[in-house]
Amino acid sequence: MKPKSQPRDEFELFQAHFDQILNRSHELVQLADKIDWSRFDVAFADSYSEDMGAPAKAVRLMVGLQYLKYTFNESDESVVDRWVENPYWQYFCGFTHMQHEAPIDPSSMSRWRSRIGAQRLELLLTETVDLAVRDKQLPKRDLTQITIDTTVQEKNVTYPTDSKLLYTAICKLGQAARERGIRLRQTYIRVGKRASIKASRMPTPSNSNACVGRCVSYAPTLDG
Repeated sequence: MKPKSQPRDEFELFQAHFDQILNRSHELVQLADKIDWSRFDVAFADSYSEDMGAPAKAVRLMVGLQYLKYTFNESDESVVDRWVENPYWQYFCGFTHMQHEAPIDPSSMSRWRSRIGAQRLELLLTETVDLAVRDKQLPKRDLTQITIDTTVQEKNVTYPTDSKLLYTAICKLGQAARERGIRLRQTYIRVGKRASIKASRMPTPSNSNACVGRCVSYAPTLDG
C-alpha cells in the first residue's frame, strides 16, 4: 500500500523535541531542512499499490537511510543499527522525538531499492546536485563538464602473468585463425583448458603460470 506517515510516539508529550536538544548548526540538521523531500513522494508514488499489502514505510525514512548509508559508508545492517543510537540521523529521516527501536528490518532497504528501480534511484543524486545549485554552492557553469578521477577506484584487473589470461589468448588466437580460414594442426584449446585447471591447483601463482606454459609447450599433438 501507499507509504504511511511517520508513526507518533504515544509518550512524545513527555519527551524532548529534537528542536530543543539538537544543535541547529549541525550539518545533518541543515541538510535535512534544505532537501526537497516532497519530490521523492511524487516521483515514487506509482511504485506502491493503492489497496494491496501492508502500509509501506515513509518515503522520507527510506530515502534518508539511503543517503546516510552511502554518506557514511555503511551497510544496510549497520546503518539501521547506528540510526537507533544517533538522534541527528533520526531527525534527518523525519522524526521529531528520540526513537529507541529500529524503524525497519535491514532487508527492507534492498527490497525498497528493487521496488523503486535503479533509474529512479538516480533522483537521490540529482537532488544533491540541485541542492548545491539552489544553495549557490555549485555554479551552473561547473556542470557543463565533469572530470572523473578513477585512480582509487577498485578495478577487476587480470595481469599478463595470470594463467587465465594465457588461456584466453589461446582461445582468441584459435578463433582469429578460424575467421581467416587458417587451418591449424592443433588449437590447444582443450589441452590448454586441462592445463589451466591443473595450474589452478598449484600452491603459488608463479608455479601456476609456469605450469601452464610447460603444459602448453609440451602437450601431445591432439586435434583441438
